[in-house]
Amino acid sequence: MRELRIPRGVYTSTLAVFGDTRGRLVDESHFEAGPFLTEYDRTKWMAHYDVAVPMQREGLSLVVVQPGLVYGPGDTSSVGVTLRQYLRGRLVATPRGTAYCWAHVADVAGAHVLAMERGRPGQSYIVAGPRHTLIEAFEVAERLTGIRAPRAHPSPAAMRALGGVMGVVGRVVSVPESASREALLVAGGVTYLGDNAKARRELGYAPRPLALGLRETLAFELEAMGRPLPATLQ
Repeated sequence: MRELRIPRGVYTSTLAVFGDTRGRLVDESHFEAGPFLTEYDRTKWMAHYDVAVPMQREGLSLVVVQPGLVYGPGDTSSVGVTLRQYLRGRLVATPRGTAYCWAHVADVAGAHVLAMERGRPGQSYIVAGPRHTLIEAFEVAERLTGIRAPRAHPSPAAMRALGGVMGVVGRVVSVPESASREALLVAGGVTYLGDNAKARRELGYAPRPLALGLRETLAFELEAMGRPLPATLQ
């Protein structure tokens, strides 16, 4: 930005720089310095606090946005994989206590535009969506599709123990990302929760409810599979 004399920029950080919020809905002033559950969390923390924030303090006209969990039609991330597993009846469990702030991809993209247009340089804005546990999210999905949500809800301790086992297994053989040590630890009762009040107030950010976003997302995925839509999604 400095070299090219770009007058304004938006950097995409994440709620993950706060680590496990332990059920608390934190705001932009929250700070944690580790330890981190994943390399993603650790490296995003470094990019946020060791690079972006110092450059803001030096006067760079940069606005930081922090999404939470992002979902939407055609998602190729682990979130999309999990939703498709559910639609195929292959999702066997949803851990207890795990919670995220769910934002539809279009709302997150729109938040970046709002940050560019209205954000104050030097500031960070949490652009996460509404708070829901993983169990609640799939209960919503069941109401929308009629497809049974998992009834098995392993405890955080069980997920951590399984993560430890898969960490050993993963050093010997290749395992799917969803079964990796990091994925299982993050699913073990961890919460990534952020308060979007500042973004609502200053940017006009207004993320859609989870039920509305999941309706579009699940309908898209079912059609992509060549399956008929239930009446509740038509």
